[in-house]
Order: sequence, then C-alpha cells, then structure tokens
Amino acid sequence: MEHETLFPLLCKTADGDKKAFAELYKITSPQLYAVALKLLKRPELADEATQDAYIKIWHNAGNYQRGKGTVLTWMVSIARYRALDLIRYHNVRNEVELHDDAPSGVEATQAVKLGAEQAKLATCLDELEGPQRQAIHLAYVNGMSHQEVVNHLASPLGTIKSWIRRGLQSLQRCLSL
Repeated sequence: MEHETLFPLLCKTADGDKKAFAELYKITSPQLYAVALKLLKRPELADEATQDAYIKIWHNAGNYQRGKGTVLTWMVSIARYRALDLIRYHNVRNEVELHDDAPSGVEATQAVKLGAEQAKLATCLDELEGPQRQAIHLAYVNGMSHQEVVNHLASPLGTIKSWIRRGLQSLQRCLSL
C-alpha cells in the first residue's frame, strides 16, 4: 500500500493537489488519530493534535525523504510530536499547584508568589502567536537547540531565531506590566 498509494498521494499533495491530500487524510487519519488519542487520552486534544499534524503535513509534504522511513511512519511521527507538545504544554500550565502539606510562613509566601508568577507567565505565553509560542516552548521547556527546533518545526534557522527573539521580547513586555 505504501508505494502504490501513500507515496504518490504525498507527492501530489506536495504539488498542492487538494484532492490527493483529502484522499491521504481519508486513508491515514484513523492511524494518526489513534496515536494522538493513545498519548493524550482526551478526544478533544487528540482532534487538535491530528488537525495540527495534517496542517504540518500539507505544508511540509515536499520535505518528506524516502530514505528516512515510510510515508505513514513520517506522518505518524508528526502526529506523535504534536501530541507530545500538547502534553508538555498542558503539564506546564498545570504545574501551579499548592499541596496539602504546604510550607508555612516565609516559604508559603514565596510559594504563593511563585505560583502567581507562573500563572502570569502562562497567560503571557497564551498571548504569543502559535509559532513563537511553540518555538520558545521547544527551546526553553524541552531544552532543544535552535537546530533541533528547526528540524522539529521544519522551518529555516533564521525564522526560528526570529520567532524566539520576538516571542521573548513580547514575554518581557507582558511580564513587566
């Protein structure tokens, strides 16, 4: 099925053929959705990850390299990475919790202040454009190098650096308010 169906459809998708892309989606979406759902455990997040994966597939179909794996493997990896990004994003936002055994006195005050700062950071991150937020998240939360972010987002190095620089400037302005 790979050589006879998926590869030609991906090639046509790379040329902007919407019908080929629709057929590729029809054939592969159950597998990509299943991967996302297995990781995310929530249908609405799995839908989001799957949709984001297909947007990335549409924009990057021409970047597929046969020597690095099958079309389906490439597509599943895109969906998997998007699902993992969503998991990390939601984990970062949910880290602001005070436990029942919260410290008292000065430590409690510091914990509340830290929680407020994390909440403000999460709010400021939400205000960034999607690519900026994702690039900053990959670089600073996941600890990826600029080159790893380039590979992950399939965007040029200059673009990644600009997204990160402008995103950090926006965060700095937002946090100083």
